[in-house]
Amino acid sequence: MNRLRQMVRVLLHVEDTPNRVALAFAIGLFISFFPLLGIHTGLALAIAIAFRLSRVAILTGAWVNNPWTLAPMYTAGTLLGCAILGVSPEGLGEIDWSLHGRAFYEALYEGLRPFILPFVVGNLVAGVVAGGLGYLVLRLVLERRRPALETRPAR
Repeated sequence: MNRLRQMVRVLLHVEDTPNRVALAFAIGLFISFFPLLGIHTGLALAIAIAFRLSRVAILTGAWVNNPWTLAPMYTAGTLLGCAILGVSPEGLGEIDWSLHGRAFYEALYEGLRPFILPFVVGNLVAGVVAGGLGYLVLRLVLERRRPALETRPAR
C-alpha cells in the first residue's frame, strides 16, 4: 500500500495537464499487460519520446508489471483470454517441474502451446481495460486535486 501512495504522489506532481498525465499513465498500464516480456521499459520510453508524453507517468504505469505482479497479471490475462476464446483453462498448471534440460522445455512448450493465443488476447484486452480505467480514475483525481494545489498559499 505504501508503494501505491508513492506512485500516486509522483503522478500528482508531474507538471503537465491532467489529460496528458492520465493518458501517459494509461498507455503505461496497457504496456504493463503487453504480452512480450522484456520490452516494457523500452516500449514505454519510445512512445513517451515519440509523442512527447511524461516519461515519469508512462513508466509508472508500465512498471505496474514487475517481478511481484508478473505472474498474477499474466495468469489473470490468460484466464480472461480462455474465457473470451472459449478455451478450457484445464491443464494450465500441469507442468512437470521435475524434468531437466531439453525434456523440460519440450514439455513446457507442449503444455503451454494451447494457451498462447488466450495469453495474447487476454492480456491485450486486460491492458485496454486497465488503461481505460486508469485514465478515467487518474484524470478525475488530478482534476480534483490540481485546483486545490494551485489555491494553496506559497510557503
